[in-house]
Amino acid sequence: MKKELFIDGVPELLLLRLLAQNEMYGYELVAKIHTISDGAFSFGEGCIYPILHRLVGDRCLSIRKETVSGRPRRYYRLTAKGNKRLSQLEDSWSKVSAGISKFGKDIIHATA
Repeated sequence: MKKELFIDGVPELLLLRLLAQNEMYGYELVAKIHTISDGAFSFGEGCIYPILHRLVGDRCLSIRKETVSGRPRRYYRLTAKGNKRLSQLEDSWSKVSAGISKFGKDIIHATA
């Protein structure tokens, strides 16, 4: 699906929502987003990992490292600051969603 302008910020919101449930590693997050959304969102690692790194830098997430099958794996966990960020994003998304819903399903397009 082509990236639309209105999905800016959605990957971060979805990551934080998933991590509010339990810790996960990067590829697991990518796969969960795709599966839970029934393919509506298909963000690759090139989109997700930079957001995860930024959130770690902002102290919204913490990392726990573990070796699995001889390979290092980083598990991400929401911090108190991350919970606050999630709440802010959910509030913003609620306002956007409510605003859009006021237009109804049948928006009449003006003709020239």
